[in-house]
Parts: sequence; C-alpha cells; structure tokens
Amino acid sequence: MNIRVGILTAPKIEFEQKEKTFILKNVRIGIGFHWDRHEDQEFAGSLEIRNNADGTQTAINTIDLEDYLCSVISSEMNANSPMELLKAHAVISRSWAMRAIAAKPHGQMVNGQIVNDFDVCADDHCQRYEGLRRMNERAVEAVRATQGQVLMYGDAVCDCRYYKCCGGRTEIWRTCWEDIDVPYIQSVNCDYCKSPSPKVLRLVLNDYDQETKDFRDWKVSYTQEELSEIVRTKSGIDFGDIIDLIPLHRGASGRIDSLKIVGTKHTEIIGKELKIRYWLSKSCLYSSWFEVEKSFNIQPSTFTLIGHGWGHGAGLCQIGAAVMASEGMKYEEILSYYYHNTQLKIVE
Repeated sequence: MNIRVGILTAPKIEFEQKEKTFILKNVRIGIGFHWDRHEDQEFAGSLEIRNNADGTQTAINTIDLEDYLCSVISSEMNANSPMELLKAHAVISRSWAMRAIAAKPHGQMVNGQIVNDFDVCADDHCQRYEGLRRMNERAVEAVRATQGQVLMYGDAVCDCRYYKCCGGRTEIWRTCWEDIDVPYIQSVNCDYCKSPSPKVLRLVLNDYDQETKDFRDWKVSYTQEELSEIVRTKSGIDFGDIIDLIPLHRGASGRIDSLKIVGTKHTEIIGKELKIRYWLSKSCLYSSWFEVEKSFNIQPSTFTLIGHGWGHGAGLCQIGAAVMASEGMKYEEILSYYYHNTQLKIVE
C-alpha cells in the first residue's frame, strides 16, 4: 500500500534530485507551534511537484506505507527510544494512517467532487514525517516486527491519537474534537510521565523536542496588555482589555474545552482545547489544562496560567509510554493501557 504525503507548499519548491532520494529545501515543521522552524529534509520514494491555482507549488511524496512509518516513528520520537515504544508507535501510526488514506482528509472539493491531492500532510496536523535524517535501523526493525499490525475496536481500525505528555491523566475524545464517545479513548491515570528520568528523555525526544523543558508542569505569565494583544492578533477580534478568563467546562483530565474570555469591548465563549491554546499564546500553549491566576493589585496587571501536559491528551502519552517501555513493559501492554478493549490484528 502506498501513501501520498503533502510535504511542503511554497511559491517555488526548491529540491535536489539524487540517485535514489531527493532533498527538499526549507521545509517548515511544527507549523503554528512553539517549535516552528525550517530545515532541509531528504526523502525516499517519488516526488511530484504540483502547480496550484493560486500560483504556489506543492511537493507530494508517494512512498510505501511501511517505509513511511519508519520515518514517522523516528520523527515523532527519537529512533534510539526503547524498542517497545517504537513498536507501539508503529502500530498506532499505521492504524491512524490507514484510516486517513480511506478518509482523504486533505481532499479538495472541485466541481462538486472531492479531488484527493494527497492523503496526509507531513507535519503535526497529521503525523510528523521528516524523511531519512532522523531514521536508523531500530526504526526499521520496529516497523518490520509489527508488519501489518493495526489496533482494532470490534471490526474497525482505531483512530489512534497521541501526543507528547498527558501531565498525569489522559483525556477523552469529546474534549478535543467531536461531541461523541470514542470507547477506546478514555481517561486513565498516567503516573509514568510524572517524573521521567533525564536519561529516558534524552533517549526518546528528538533534537528540537529536547529544547522544550518544563512540558509536564509549566507556567506562563502575561501582562494585561500583552494578553489583550495576543488575543486580538490570534482571534481577529478586538476584545479591548482582557479582564477575565473563566473556564466553563473541563474534560476528564482537567483540560478546558470551554473558556469565557471577558474584555472591556467584547466577551466570547470559545472551544475546543486547540482553539483555546492558539488564542492564548503567540504560538500555542502546551495544553489547555491550566488554572488562571490574576493580579490587578499591582501594575502592570498580570495573568498567570499554571498548566500541565504537552498536547491534547487523548490516547497515547508518548513520554508515559517511553517510561513504560524503559521499565520492561511490552508494546501490547502499552497499547492496551492507553486504548481500552482493543485488539491487535494483521491487515493485508
């Protein structure tokens, strides 16, 4: 099975064709998040440069699904991670990718019909796919060891979501996305990510992820003027001076999925968790699990967000799973812990 990955859209794609691979120049990764940056990346498979109606170009890589997974699990995590973590990640990344290929999330409507330009993108919106540079034989071994394995709930392949660190408890589906119950993504306590050793973190986090330090328990402070400007810029709405942030509803982990922003000119209730994270940061907050502390008794007035976790929190906690693997747990145990009542099956 092949997968078509949209890697880069730019006014003009710059690339270098090699004998069996190609190098794309100035690929943007972590789009909109705090690790947003550009780098050159090398890929296997075939390259298609598509000319878009708006004058831009898109680089599309067609590659075998299993080869794609070797890159994904070493882009999402360090390929030197414990083998059982890499195996678990291969299974959930394969499961998610197979659903994405069927759902065509990046299709476009043309003349009333969906035109599938590519199956998935290469960034965190879908799954990190950063080519060959971070890959090694351990990633290949993990993918081969789990060849064709997907996670199933009943007769359906699971929509396996994951993130860096839950902060101590995982989240349920409806806090992050549609108001439905996904029975295999429930909230569980995760003590494993509470105190990962520096050695484990060095093993499992790739180079630029290691720049993010206090990702389990974090704090960010804004003056009232700073917060008001951030919200105005990110929302496109002039709230005036922000005078309150009121959590109206929290999910099972404590992540906020409904937040009331009160300004002197405008008040609005927003959700879900990702929108909250975007509106309250110049890039994106680590998570929406935070408490709000206000200080209007001193000048300048301040808002302090005291938070936990890195990511949406639904599904597999990558740091927690890494600790479980380092303690000797098998990938089957890791998967059953984070995805309830699921079964491993091989699909052709």
